[in-house]
Amino acid sequence: MFSRIKKFNLINYKMYLIFLFASLGVSIGLQLILPFPYGLGAALAIFIVFPLILRKRYMAKMRGSGGSGFGLGLGGGGLFGQNQSSGVRYSCLTCNHKFKGGDCPRCGSKMKRADF
Repeated sequence: MFSRIKKFNLINYKMYLIFLFASLGVSIGLQLILPFPYGLGAALAIFIVFPLILRKRYMAKMRGSGGSGFGLGLGGGGLFGQNQSSGVRYSCLTCNHKFKGGDCPRCGSKMKRADF
């Protein structure tokens, strides 16, 4: 199982390096072709946009695999699983009442613990 994770991470790292050097090559080419302020602006735009595209593709791939959005997507549940409730509930440390929001509605205490 760990060899699959290492292989998967290595493939992602290789793709990241390919995109990084491709964006570097394209930005240098644009700086040679375009005049100074336009070439610099295009190069900065490429260095900002390419990692965003990579991140979006990676997240879409993880979401599409039925995974949990963390790691390889092996297994559901857990901290990043799909079995979570939509909100954070708090537990009062004074009276142990479970509630959502700021102060405890039962005793008015501000001391609380987050229950996930």
